[in-house]
Amino acid sequence: MVYLRPGTPDDENREYLPEAIKGSDIVVNENGNNSIPYPQGLEEHHGVLVDDGEQDTWYVYVPHSYDPQRKSPLVFGMHGGLMTGWGHSIYTSWTMVADREGLLCVFPDAHARRMWQVEGVRREGDRSTFLPLGAEDVGKTHDTKLVFALLDWMKERYNVDEGRIFMQGMSMGNFMTGQFARYYGQVLAGAAGSGGPCRLRLLFEEDGAVRNQAGPLAIWQSRPEKNGLPPGAEYDEALINKYNRFYWMLVNECDPIPEIRIVGEDNIAFYTGRRAHLTYVDIKNRDHGQALDEAFLYWDYMFSGVYRKPDGTVVQGETRLPRKGDACAAAFTPGTAKVWWRNKVAPLSTAPVLWQKLKYHGLDGGQKVRGEYLCVPLSFLADMAEAEYLPSQDTLTAVLILPDGRKLQFARGSIGCVIDDTMRSMYCEALHRNWELLVSVEWFCRYFLNRTISACNDVVYVTDHFADLSFFMADLIKDLLNDMAGPQEWLKHGFREN
Repeated sequence: MVYLRPGTPDDENREYLPEAIKGSDIVVNENGNNSIPYPQGLEEHHGVLVDDGEQDTWYVYVPHSYDPQRKSPLVFGMHGGLMTGWGHSIYTSWTMVADREGLLCVFPDAHARRMWQVEGVRREGDRSTFLPLGAEDVGKTHDTKLVFALLDWMKERYNVDEGRIFMQGMSMGNFMTGQFARYYGQVLAGAAGSGGPCRLRLLFEEDGAVRNQAGPLAIWQSRPEKNGLPPGAEYDEALINKYNRFYWMLVNECDPIPEIRIVGEDNIAFYTGRRAHLTYVDIKNRDHGQALDEAFLYWDYMFSGVYRKPDGTVVQGETRLPRKGDACAAAFTPGTAKVWWRNKVAPLSTAPVLWQKLKYHGLDGGQKVRGEYLCVPLSFLADMAEAEYLPSQDTLTAVLILPDGRKLQFARGSIGCVIDDTMRSMYCEALHRNWELLVSVEWFCRYFLNRTISACNDVVYVTDHFADLSFFMADLIKDLLNDMAGPQEWLKHGFREN
């Protein structure tokens, strides 16, 4: 049973990781990292595990639901830079997932300066530069050796399911997780990360070929909408996110067309891979960090159904929650005569038009915009409403007959819609383009279909439940509608870092 313990808010101290939290019930709330009270039963360990003789610190959580007679999944939680293992345990909900599922968790500390030894990053005082840290051979770094040593340490003490070992990291822990997945992912069934993406030169050769030594595994990428760039970095964040997704699409041999599900702030794209699956998530209005519920999302939508067979094959079985997109959803973008409809790309009779409702003051008064709406073909809106569509011969007027018998009539240039024998004003006038009437999708779907409308980054998303479209998901949808969904379409134009 999942139980959320109350905590004591520390609203006066919203530091990255207030040290007073350790062992207490203090909780922190900031837009990206929100904490639970320090987990009861979290064990702190110290010891020498690596052959260099250096001492390490790690934290282990064994839930009461753990059954030593049954093999249990194991999750490695990799903290963000300047954080700790115990910090990762409170800024995730892994211990709560462990309580429900009976799985084991280990949260190691990075060995030096609370910073993981990862390719492409070195700390020099207060300045970050994209240079290697530690040995050029990833396998010779202390932190990589620590992961393998901890795996052996856990297997000696607990009944670990070697086919269900997972790793998840945040920020620099995401870099560490991604690095381990690329070089040694064959020991994992799945990996998940939240925060910033990896620099492309670590993923691709100059000719666009992937740099990978471990092969496929189930991958989850979370990209908070407000993540932003690391200090001193300059690049196109949406492009880097895109190519990070493409990397695992190529390794896992994924279908370029995902299923899209948007629930609240969680914008999820489920990719089906021939060798392993991929999940890409943009979290609306979240800053750099990880959402408190992400561990539940990782487990319920991916890790709960994945395991690695002894021969190395990754198998994706049934998950706790189905990896299905929104059954009732449509997405449009101006100027593109296609629609995302029922998790497929479908043609439109003409391209949607972004139209401004204007107001003028006096003969010489200035123009004021009083609204901006996406006008889409009325014929498609009729399909959405399962209505009969009856355009006039000259297409300047049209009638829709709804399933409940109501008759709607529209006319070129009029803001009015006649509903049976009554007229109601729409958001803006009906347009006429390419022998087709276009009407505000926002007005029509709210008024007649009781739908949720969310707009972001030149995309309008319509669905039947609470959904808040995010920037990077809108970017993905535009690629789908413009036939740029897969890595081949981008890589053929030439690989580029920025």
